[in-house]
Amino acid sequence: MATKGKKKFGGVKFKFDAEEAPKREEKKPPGGLDNKATLTVNGHEFQVYARDMIVIENLGRGAYGIVDKTRHEPTESIMAVKVNSTEDKRILMDMDVAMRSSDCVYTVEFYGALFQEGDVWICMEVMDTCLDKLYKNKLKPQKIFVPENILSRISFSIVSALKYLQTRLKVIHRDVKPSNVLANHNGKIKLCDFGISGQLVNSMAKTQDAGSRQYMAPERIDPDMSAKGYDVKSDVWSFGITMIEIATNAYPYERWHDMFQQLTQVVKGTSPALPKEKFSEDIQDFINKCLKKNCTERPSYTRLLEHEFIKQHADIGDDDVASFISPIIGDTNSS
Repeated sequence: MATKGKKKFGGVKFKFDAEEAPKREEKKPPGGLDNKATLTVNGHEFQVYARDMIVIENLGRGAYGIVDKTRHEPTESIMAVKVNSTEDKRILMDMDVAMRSSDCVYTVEFYGALFQEGDVWICMEVMDTCLDKLYKNKLKPQKIFVPENILSRISFSIVSALKYLQTRLKVIHRDVKPSNVLANHNGKIKLCDFGISGQLVNSMAKTQDAGSRQYMAPERIDPDMSAKGYDVKSDVWSFGITMIEIATNAYPYERWHDMFQQLTQVVKGTSPALPKEKFSEDIQDFINKCLKKNCTERPSYTRLLEHEFIKQHADIGDDDVASFISPIIGDTNSS
C-alpha cells in the first residue's frame, strides 16, 4: 500500500505518494564486477576486497580518473589502482585492452578489477615514474639528456607495444605521449592507459576527438585529411613527437591558444625535427620518417623496428636502461 501524507511548505500543503516519488538510480558494476576480485600478482593468486586496499600515495590525476599507489594489507602486495566512475564508458575499453595485452612485456601488467561505491578499480603493475615526470622533474632541472642508446631502447619498447596492439588486438592506442610511457628502476619501459583506444575496422578508426590534441597527427586535426578515418600511422606521428620531447627535454611546438594556431603549426607548418648538431643522422632519420605530413609516407611499426637506429643498439637491454634511470629517480619511486 502506498504511503501517503501531506507536507506544508510556506503555508501551502502538498500531497505526496512515497511509491511515486522518483528513486535514485543505483549504480551497477559493469561486466559483473564485485567489491572483491581474484588478482594474480607475480604468479600468486589471491582474493582482494576493496576494504583491504590502503592508498600509499597518488601517482597521477587526469581527465580519465586517478591512479594511486596502493598496498593490499593482508598480502602486503604493492600495486597501482586506477579509479574511474562507472559512468565513464572508457573504463570498459581500458579494462578490455589491458586484460588482453597482459602477455605483452611492453604494456603494463593487468592484475584484475573490482567495483567499489560506484567506481571501478583497475589493479595493475606499479611503475616508478612516467617519462613526462622523469624529464620535467629530474632531467631538465639537472640539464641531463637521455643518451641515444637509451632513446633507442625506449623507442623499441613503445613501438613493440603499439605493434602488439595493432597486430594481435586490432587496436589503435590514440593517446601516445610521455605521460603514458612508464619506467621503473629495473629498466622496464611500458605503455599504459588504453581508455581511449579504438577498435580498428578495416585497419581504420574514425573518432576524431579521442586523445591529447598536442600529440595528434595532421590528419586527425584537419577534417579534410581524414574524411575516411585514420589508421595507426597517426600513432606513429604521436610517437615521433613524444620521442623529440624525451630527447630534448622540451615539447617541440609552441603552446597553442586556439584551434587555428594548432591547425597552422601542425598541418600547415614544417614538421618538428631534432637539432642536427646534437643528434646522429640515424636518430634524425628515424624521427623524420615518423613525422611525415603525408601519413602514407610514414613507416609501419615493422619498418621502424628494422631501422638502423634500432638495429645498431639491439644489444641494449633493461640493465642498461636501469643504470641510467635508477640513479636519477633515486628512492622517490613516484617522482
